[in-house]
Amino acid sequence: MLLRMSTLLLRTLREDPADAEVPSHRLLLRAGYVRRAAPGGYTWLPLGKLVLERVTEIVRSEMAAIGDQEVYFPALLPAEPYRTSGRWTEYGDDIFTLADRKGAEHLLAPTHEEMAALLVKDLFTSYRDFPVTLFQIQTKFRDEARPRAGLLRGREFLMKDAYSFDLDQAGLQRAYDRHRAAYQKIFTRLGLDFTVVHAMSGAMGGSASEEFLAATQVGEDTFVGCTACDYAANTEAVVTRAPDAGDPDAHPATEVHDTPETPTIASLVELANARALAGRTDWTAADTLKNVVLTVRRPGAEQAELLVIGLPGDREADLKRVEAAVHPATVAVFDDWPAHPELVRGYLGPQLLAKYDVRYLVDPRVVPGTTWLTGANEPGRHATNVVCGRDFTPDGTIEAAEVRPGDPCPACGDGELTMRRGIEVGHIFQLGRRFTDAFAVDVLGPQGKPVRPTMGCYGIGVSRAVAAVAEQHHDDRGLVWPAAVAPCDVHLIAAGKGPQLDAALDLGGRLATAGLRVLVDDRTHVSAGVKFADAELIGIPRAVVVGRRLAEGYVELRDRATGERTELPVDGLVDRLLDEVARARRDGV
Repeated sequence: MLLRMSTLLLRTLREDPADAEVPSHRLLLRAGYVRRAAPGGYTWLPLGKLVLERVTEIVRSEMAAIGDQEVYFPALLPAEPYRTSGRWTEYGDDIFTLADRKGAEHLLAPTHEEMAALLVKDLFTSYRDFPVTLFQIQTKFRDEARPRAGLLRGREFLMKDAYSFDLDQAGLQRAYDRHRAAYQKIFTRLGLDFTVVHAMSGAMGGSASEEFLAATQVGEDTFVGCTACDYAANTEAVVTRAPDAGDPDAHPATEVHDTPETPTIASLVELANARALAGRTDWTAADTLKNVVLTVRRPGAEQAELLVIGLPGDREADLKRVEAAVHPATVAVFDDWPAHPELVRGYLGPQLLAKYDVRYLVDPRVVPGTTWLTGANEPGRHATNVVCGRDFTPDGTIEAAEVRPGDPCPACGDGELTMRRGIEVGHIFQLGRRFTDAFAVDVLGPQGKPVRPTMGCYGIGVSRAVAAVAEQHHDDRGLVWPAAVAPCDVHLIAAGKGPQLDAALDLGGRLATAGLRVLVDDRTHVSAGVKFADAELIGIPRAVVVGRRLAEGYVELRDRATGERTELPVDGLVDRLLDEVARARRDGV
């Protein structure tokens, strides 16, 4: 393949676009890989389409290698299967819905578990047909409230989704393990620095899931690792180790104190120590019980419900963790205090919540027998020796508190948690029988009785992976593509208008005939300096400059990643480049 920049649909930009928030967004626009078509929607220009195709082919080849079969579902889907599964309501405003001319409701597919289950039900009747795994690479749609960060958070995106069907949990586990290993190969081939982390299942449901996060400071996901073991998890999935429960009756009676003008934890602790409440002068924020009032709206519900969350006062509530815990309900901070005078703002305690039928969930650290300094449910007053299991009984526990660096590892207990940010590029789930139950997918088992298959689901954000690679492979001059995903193998730069141009085109033709992808900068209306700047911005791994030493039989080979420059004779250049590209593809660099 030979591309000529004189005719290529390409426009590079010298300045960052005003609305570009993250490096991948800025550079993919500036280097002419994509153009914004609408909020959350992008047109792939020729170079971008080549990168997308190379990523797609890597994904497809690894799926085929583990025996997955490729299908292609419609993107426009009827509402009824999603109503049957419950996800029409669960997705809420996150899906695009529409009605056809006859009034029948449809949606633009966010994912295809329902359709995969129905296809298997339609085609397979016997246990002998299993196991089976289907996959597709197809455009998906989500009605993002605020599309941002270019390809990282769009309304339309390319995704690989696979669906496994097995007759028992052991088969599901084997399918899950196969896909986990395949994903590791895929992201390694893409040149990504990634971590596999425990995750929440969200709208998919199921018993287990893991995310593949590409580490970058602009990632929307925060994940933890352990300094002493291999534990890793999205912060939404981090589990808090609960202390041992104690005897609720082993504490003094509750005391109520005047604590005027202490609506914050810091002001309360300061006063408690100054006045030696309950005979103590060593109060800390961790000794206080903070009660956060939220509203929770379940899918399809007309009204939101009140939810109060109790957590140690040295921790903030993490609404992302709360939403993950109560999914598919949505969460908002409560602000209608006049409508609920029983909730005393700044002085709320858990003692009376059951009386007012307010649901109360607590952090796992709040166990029976723990004693707290908390609100007395009266303006300007707090109470000491408020004991869990004696003075209040929670309705349950919830992982709602922020996770912090240095927290103890929930897996080994010996190490401390470290925190990083990342981009979710893959997610795998053990779905179980949620969807096969919904559609009564049964096959005849080996004993002549019906058997209901169990499902796994395995997704990769293909277009998002392009952005993730760009986030991890760039410098202050532009993109630095790994060889496996670069749009071309070699960028030829004619640093002159005479024999240099003819020689660059001739060399490009020979490289293309030999099987390489070649981009030739044959533009005659721009300077050599502009060509060099564009080459660094575009980021193809190797550039060959055909310049002044051509008359002596030499050209300059530039390595985009290392900046190394080497003068080489034109004779033998084709063979050398073929060897280098083959080695780079093999080694994944």
